[in-house]
Amino acid sequence: MKSGTVSLERRGYFTRIGENMSKQKNWKLGLTIFAGKMIGLCVVLLSMSTVTGIIGTPGMAAESYTPMELNIINSVNTLWTLIAAALVFGMQAGFVMLEAGFARKRETVNVLIECVLDTAICGISFWAIGYAFMFSEGNGFIGQHWFFLQGAPNTYGATGVALLAHWVFQFAFADTASTITSGAMIGRTSFRGDILYSIMVTAFIYPIIGHWAWGPDGFLVTMGTPGNFLPELGNPFRDFAGSTVVHTIGGVVSLAGAIVLGPRIGRVFLRDDKERGGLPAAHNLPVAVTGAFLLWFGWYGFNPGSTLSAMDAIGVGRVAANTTLAACAGALSAMFLAFYVGSFKGKFDVGFTVNGLLGGLVAITAPCYWVSPFGSIIIGLIAGAIVFGGIYLLEYLRIDDPVGAVPVHGLNGIFGTWAIGLFASGEYGFATPLGADNTAPVTGLFYGGGWNVFLAQFVGNAIVALTTFTVAIIVMWVINKLPHPFKLRVEAEGETGVGGLDVFEHGAEAYTN
Repeated sequence: MKSGTVSLERRGYFTRIGENMSKQKNWKLGLTIFAGKMIGLCVVLLSMSTVTGIIGTPGMAAESYTPMELNIINSVNTLWTLIAAALVFGMQAGFVMLEAGFARKRETVNVLIECVLDTAICGISFWAIGYAFMFSEGNGFIGQHWFFLQGAPNTYGATGVALLAHWVFQFAFADTASTITSGAMIGRTSFRGDILYSIMVTAFIYPIIGHWAWGPDGFLVTMGTPGNFLPELGNPFRDFAGSTVVHTIGGVVSLAGAIVLGPRIGRVFLRDDKERGGLPAAHNLPVAVTGAFLLWFGWYGFNPGSTLSAMDAIGVGRVAANTTLAACAGALSAMFLAFYVGSFKGKFDVGFTVNGLLGGLVAITAPCYWVSPFGSIIIGLIAGAIVFGGIYLLEYLRIDDPVGAVPVHGLNGIFGTWAIGLFASGEYGFATPLGADNTAPVTGLFYGGGWNVFLAQFVGNAIVALTTFTVAIIVMWVINKLPHPFKLRVEAEGETGVGGLDVFEHGAEAYTN
C-alpha cells in the first residue's frame, strides 16, 4: 500500500472518531460508562480495605473467624474473581483489534468472526468437558468429574470462591489460549477448519494438558514431593497466572498451525528478497495499537486476579506493579533493538514496540507474584529482545506468523516460566483466601536459591511444550488432510480472489467505502 493511501486512511479513521465524539450523546455515553467502571473499582478497593480491617491480619488462624466473617471473606474473594474475569474476558476485544489491525484489509472480517467463533465454542466446550478435565479431581493426567458442571460443589477447593465464578474466570483464560492460535493462522485458514481445531484446543488440548500444571492433583503440581514425579527436585512446577498453561500452549499450537498451513500466497520472506521481504504492512495501525492497550488493561485481571484473593492486598498490588513494569521494559527493549539493529534500522517501528510490550506481559505472567519490581524490569527487557529475535527467526525459517503470536506467546511463555527459577526474590510464598503465606518463600538462582527451582520450571515447561506441539501438529495435519471445505487451508481462490478471504468465506468486506 502506498504511503499516501495509508495517510488518507489514517486521516479518515481519526476523522470518524472526531465526528463520533462531537455528538453529545456519544461522549456522554462514554463518560457514563467510564464513571461506572471507576465507581465499581472504588467499591472493590473499599471492600478490600474494610473487610481486612474487620477480620484482622492474615496470620490469624482460620478457626478464629466466625461463620459470618468467613462468608464475608468468601464473598469479597468471589467478587474480586468475577471482576478479574471480566477484565480477562475484555481482552478478547483487544485480540480482535490487534489481529485485525495487523492483518491485511482482505482478511479483516475473517479475523473478526473467528474471534467470536472461538469464544462461543470455548464457552460451550469448557462448560461440557473442558473445566472437568482441567480442574476436577482424577489422576495426575486428567480430571474425571463435574462434566456439564454436574455434581460440582458450591465453592472451588479451599479457595472459598464460588465454583461458577471460578468457572467464568477460567473460561476467560481458556478463550485466551484459543484466540492466540488464530493470530498465527490469519489469511489462509478455512472457516470450517477453524471450527474443528478450535474445538480440539478448547475441549481437549488446553484443559487436559493444563490439568497437569493447575489441576488439584496434576503430576506437575505434585512434582518434587515424596512418591510423586521427580521427588529429588524438592520443588513443584509453578505457574502463577499462565505463562505456560495459557501462553506456551497457545503459542506452541500457533506454531504447529502455521507450519502445517504454510505461508500465505504471495508472502515474501527477507531471506529471499531483502527489498520486498517481510510481513505485509498492517492495514490499520491505530486499531492494532488500541488493541494492544486493551490487552494490557485486561492483564490487570489476568495476573492480579490469579490470586483469587482480595485479602492478599499487598500481593495483588505487587503483581499489578510487576505487570506494569515488565510491559514498559518490553516495549522499550524491542523498540530500540529495531531502531539500532533490525531491517527497520533508524526507524521507531510500531509493530516491534507493540509486540515488545505484549512479550513483557507474557513473560511476567508466571513469575509476577514472586519477583521484585526490579526483577520484573529485567524480565521485560529480556522479553522484548526475545520478541525481536523471534520474529527474525521465523522469517529465516519461512514461517508466516502475521501477528507475532509465536515469539510473543510461545517463546516468552517459555522464558517467563523459567524466570521464576532465576528471578524469584526469596520473599514471597503464595496467596491464600485469608492473605499471603510467606512462610515458604520461593528463591531463584540469582537470589541464592540454587538450581532446583529452575530445573523444576524447565522440566515442567518442556513437558507441556513438547506434548502440546506433538499433539497439535498431528491435529492440524489431520484436519488439513480432510476434503474441502473442511480442510484446514482454504482453497487458493479464497486467498487470491476479489475481496480475499472476507468475500470468499463471509460474503462481506470490512470497509464498504
